[in-house]
Amino acid sequence: MATLSQLQGLILYLTKGLGSATLSAIESKIDLVELFDLHHDELIALGINPTIAEQIATPDLKRIEQLQKFCEQQSIQIIHTEHETYPKLLKQTCHAPLILFCKGNITLLNEPQIAIVGSRNATPPGLECASEFAYQLTRSGIAVTSGMAMGIDGAAHKGALAGNGNTIAVLGTGVDVVYPKRHNYLYQQLAEQGLVISEFLPGTVANQHHFPRRNRIISGLSLGTLIVEAEIKSGSLVTAKYALEQNREVFAIPGSIRNPLAAGCHHLIKQGAKLVENVADILEDVSFLPNNGLYNIERAENAPIEDSKENCPVLKSLGFEAASVDVITHRTQWPVEKVLARLLDLELEDKVARTAEGYIKLARG
Repeated sequence: MATLSQLQGLILYLTKGLGSATLSAIESKIDLVELFDLHHDELIALGINPTIAEQIATPDLKRIEQLQKFCEQQSIQIIHTEHETYPKLLKQTCHAPLILFCKGNITLLNEPQIAIVGSRNATPPGLECASEFAYQLTRSGIAVTSGMAMGIDGAAHKGALAGNGNTIAVLGTGVDVVYPKRHNYLYQQLAEQGLVISEFLPGTVANQHHFPRRNRIISGLSLGTLIVEAEIKSGSLVTAKYALEQNREVFAIPGSIRNPLAAGCHHLIKQGAKLVENVADILEDVSFLPNNGLYNIERAENAPIEDSKENCPVLKSLGFEAASVDVITHRTQWPVEKVLARLLDLELEDKVARTAEGYIKLARG
């Protein structure tokens, strides 16, 4: 059976008025690749709008050539639904994007993934949780997917990168547009060490209507979605809604009843989302995958890493009085992501304990 070429995929993608619903209706009658063997009148006979039929029959090849040339110059890869690396999980969803523009390692598209999303105005504990969970998930062989927004999204990407793990950013802009601007360095890291993708044309600027569309891709790529902090009315709950519609798992971290950013998580838990307190709670539900699961995370946690013994600067910086992450970061002069990752290791080894005021050294540590 013939499959769509990149050119044909771009023709359909750039056809104005041709949305996913119309494409699905056409596919119920004919394979999309066969559209390009039909004349204008034959396309109309299929029930296709005359304006759409005209664009398919006589596409703007010059515009497509310019787009392809620009993408090649900017190291942007164009992946269409019939491409061998198009993500299989995403393709199973309703309204899967016809085209993905990608910068980075496209082999990550089909890696097992967990999405981590949450508030842009997250609390310090929320940011710590996002970073810690991302770090441990990547150490267990699972990629972390998020939206590169401020707050929880950014912390999740940084936690994954801190452990040299795989992470994917799905943008609500063109794949070549950095938004928010303050994440410029993070964007460069993601493009070099992970993957940045978008369904929007290169050069597309931020628009509030783009982000719900972005969210369906985040959940569609992933085996499950973890909500760290979110208000009742938030984009994170939109992502959770998409995950449920796509028959994917939804996980939520509980918080204080006095924290408005915990309200969304509590709502999801009441609706049946799985309450999680650690990464093992997530891995229980995805442990059927080959190359990951509880055994692998245990192996990763026990693997030798630098400064893992008593000469660890983080451990040396702690006493029996609580110290905040900021204080520990100042004492060690380490990046906060590395401090958070090491604190989690030490906590799992029962060498430190987390309290409301910060971290303390345990006597047996």
